[in-house]
Amino acid sequence: MDKQSTFVSRLAQASDLIAVLGILFIVIMLIIPLSPLVLDLLLAVNISLAVLILLLTMNVSRSLDFAIFPSLLLVMTLFRLALNVSSTRLILLDGNPGEIIKAFGSFVVGGNPIVGFIIFIILVVIQFVVITKGAERVAEVAARFTLDAMPGKQMSIDADLNAGLITDQQARERRRNIEREADFYGAMDGASKFVKGDAIAGIVITIINILGGLLIGIVQKNMDFSKALNVYTLFTVGDGLVSQIPALLISTAMGILVTRAASESNLGHDLTKQLFSQPKVLYIAAGLLVVLGLIPGLPTIPFLLIAASLGGIGYLTSRTAKEETAQLAEKETAAELQQAETPERVLGMVQVDPIELEIGYSLIPYVDQEQGGDLLDRITLIRKQIALELGVVLPMVRIRDNLQLQPNQYSIKIKGVEIGSGELMPHHYLAMDSGAATRPVEGIATIEPAFGLPAQWIKDVDREDAEMAGYTTVDPPSVLATHLTEILRSHASEFIGRQEVKNLIASVKETAPAVVEELTPDPLSLGDIQKVLQNLVREGVSIRNLVEICERLADFAPLSKDTDYLTEMVRQGLGRQITKSLTDEKGRLQVLTLSPEVEQIIREAVNEEQATGSLALPPDEWQNLITGLGQEVENAAGKGLLPIVLTSPQIRLAFRKLVKHAIPRLTVISYNEIDPTVQVQAIGMVKLGNAS
Repeated sequence: MDKQSTFVSRLAQASDLIAVLGILFIVIMLIIPLSPLVLDLLLAVNISLAVLILLLTMNVSRSLDFAIFPSLLLVMTLFRLALNVSSTRLILLDGNPGEIIKAFGSFVVGGNPIVGFIIFIILVVIQFVVITKGAERVAEVAARFTLDAMPGKQMSIDADLNAGLITDQQARERRRNIEREADFYGAMDGASKFVKGDAIAGIVITIINILGGLLIGIVQKNMDFSKALNVYTLFTVGDGLVSQIPALLISTAMGILVTRAASESNLGHDLTKQLFSQPKVLYIAAGLLVVLGLIPGLPTIPFLLIAASLGGIGYLTSRTAKEETAQLAEKETAAELQQAETPERVLGMVQVDPIELEIGYSLIPYVDQEQGGDLLDRITLIRKQIALELGVVLPMVRIRDNLQLQPNQYSIKIKGVEIGSGELMPHHYLAMDSGAATRPVEGIATIEPAFGLPAQWIKDVDREDAEMAGYTTVDPPSVLATHLTEILRSHASEFIGRQEVKNLIASVKETAPAVVEELTPDPLSLGDIQKVLQNLVREGVSIRNLVEICERLADFAPLSKDTDYLTEMVRQGLGRQITKSLTDEKGRLQVLTLSPEVEQIIREAVNEEQATGSLALPPDEWQNLITGLGQEVENAAGKGLLPIVLTSPQIRLAFRKLVKHAIPRLTVISYNEIDPTVQVQAIGMVKLGNAS
């Protein structure tokens, strides 16, 4: 085996020189006369190569496995024409074209030139009209369809790459295969013209040889007409058969290669597997042949022999299929039993998926791409969107159907715990009053699950009418996708673990190794950095600018390891980023400020926290604060503005902790986090409200 590999490798190294010498030799054959012995050797090589090419095409599973075929077809056509020229020269000059041509002219056609000429014409017609014409058409259509399908295939590769199903290397390889496939069928479409031209040249050369032989035999060698016709026609027909039989083999190989579009194995395996895979069909065919064999006048023995053969093949196929099914079932049972007994199986049962989406059976069409569902693509976009917004790469979302749910119900779980749920109505739209509704619409009252807004489920046919009435309409998959997006965004900090932080720090180390060496493992551990990153993401601050975050941590970690303090310092370093994400389309930052009374209450709470370690307000003061804050937040939302509270740096975190449970989506920033170039506009002041 090693010697064979060494020989093949050495042959491959010398392939360039061999190819050049081979082409030069073919050209020389057109000019320099060859001896009959050399011509016999080259004719044998031609026949051998044709057989080899045919066998290769029958044993490849894909057309691209024999991508050199178009160029090889050109070389073989040129070689065959050169042999025609050399044999013609020997026939007309010496009357001795070699033993192979004589054998084909005498033994193969029985020494009858007329029969040989008829056989030659039949071979040319088969090659030119049937095989070459069909292969040319298949190659032309395949080339056209391959080019038309390229954009769709490229989009499919991009979708798989974005979904994480394939790597960059695999994507490049698949794109390269698509390009090679298009190039191959385009080349085959052109190469088929070589075979067509070869068939035409074969007829012309044969006619010229016969006429030229008659002229030379009668005029130069003083033969009578019948003898000259017999000698030169016999040699010419033998020469034509020697040339056309390899040409027919190569044409057949071309037809096989371009028609192997959807094969999974070689031709012999596919024929056996697909032609004899249905025992019932074989039994019916055998019965029909038995009936034909019993009809008077038809030969009985051939039909009965073929019928018996088909029946036997059908019986063997049926028995083999049953045995394979039984063996497969036994293997699956044994594998299941073995897997059920292993500790890994038990461990897999207790593991919890980070993110789960359970759906009722009526919602399965939204997930099934074959039924037009695009929820999987939407989830991929959601993960990409959150990665761009917050810098957090979420784990894969496991989607499964749950028969315990209602048919239209869904449940969103994080680490095995249900965080949100809802109910969709297929073939309906969710209509919500955007504030511009002019009249009510008929529907089923419900609550929009993502933001808790009142809404109605309306029928498909009523959608246009609802939009004309000023309602915003959303299809069920979008409702589910929006709900999932809000839940994942609000819980994104839970997916920042120590392993994820380690990976993030490793990526920073590639571009800024100095800051990482100064930051961790001393003075901050991975756990400390994790808490800071979680604090940032929990308040909607993106951690994509990880280098700047590490720089700020390295600056202030020597002063204090308190993660809340470090978070505030990082926020101030990210002030431009935070401000930019909160400004309106005019570049203004519209905020709510705190009244002096509220500021004083929060400062006292902070001082008490420093003394006792507990941050709290008396219940009446806390309730009055939440009431006043709720009124201002509602007023801002009524104006279509994002509620943002601006505080001093000393009380920002404390104020956020006090109100986060009552108003979780409230944004709180400090003066030190504002970009100096941004215009700040106060739209309200938070005062203590009347809790009664």
